[in-house]
Amino acid sequence: MTELRLGYLYGAAAYLCWGFFPLYWRLLRPTGPLEVLAHRIVWSVLFVALLLAALRNLGFLRSLLRRPRTLAGIFLAAVLIAVNWGTYIFGVDTERVVETALGYFITPLVAVLFGVTLLGERLRWVQWAALGLGGVAVTVLTVDYGRPPYLALLLAGSFATYGLVKKRLGVPAAEGLLVESAALALPALGYLGWLSLTSGTTFGRVSTGHTVLLVLAGVVTAIPLLLFAGAANRLPLSTLGLLQYFAPILQLGIGVLVFHEPMPPARLAGFVLVWAALVAFTVDAVRHARRQRIAAPDPLPAPRHTWIDGSPGSPPSSARVT
Repeated sequence: MTELRLGYLYGAAAYLCWGFFPLYWRLLRPTGPLEVLAHRIVWSVLFVALLLAALRNLGFLRSLLRRPRTLAGIFLAAVLIAVNWGTYIFGVDTERVVETALGYFITPLVAVLFGVTLLGERLRWVQWAALGLGGVAVTVLTVDYGRPPYLALLLAGSFATYGLVKKRLGVPAAEGLLVESAALALPALGYLGWLSLTSGTTFGRVSTGHTVLLVLAGVVTAIPLLLFAGAANRLPLSTLGLLQYFAPILQLGIGVLVFHEPMPPARLAGFVLVWAALVAFTVDAVRHARRQRIAAPDPLPAPRHTWIDGSPGSPPSSARVT
């Protein structure tokens, strides 16, 4: 199998996993969103630490301790991803899967907005048109919901900011996940301990299958991220950007067809506007990348490294984690 085909396989598997996440988190009822989040953090630390230890790749921790600014950035990323994870789990638990799907549809548009406002990037007219359509879509959905789509905006804002921080850090996916989860592990363990003392925990008290699912939350979190890292090292960024829409499309389908969440005409119109904005944005990005490849001279061979998934190339700057 060629590296390109392997990249497609890894990317499709990662986004399929993320797309089916609502089904998994719904299985964890009656556990509340905060308890699910705490288990997700704790078991992620254990799983990724064991994986890196097996691959003898824990030496990066020593060098990381000598980089306080990078550590501070990782702690900030940890807070942002905890907000993102917690918001998503809350949305699934409160039967608002459609709104969480909207959040991941508009994430690329929020990232572009951050590029303009925070990084001083200049947009092409098609990108401005896409942002305008996105703004109109949020307005239409606000009228439909009778309130702004808070969950969607919080998911998009937290993940776009997380991506911005991760882009500046340049820490490989698995190593980054380990340190981010470790930064949150003490508060998570404290919360789980408090639940146990107050008899509020569901861990071990519902069924054996439920307990196993809570433990596997860490594995379910880490595996798509590692698959994404393998895809990012093999696929062009534009291709990876197209694949990312698989997840919210699946989540939307699960919300409407499986969980039977309402989709009135006004809400559907808002989603259509978001999709139109994404189509315009994606087509423009692909065309621009193609023009740049044609105009650019052949680059010199880059130094090769091997990362957690065993693939060559540079680590991904950020990864989508739900």
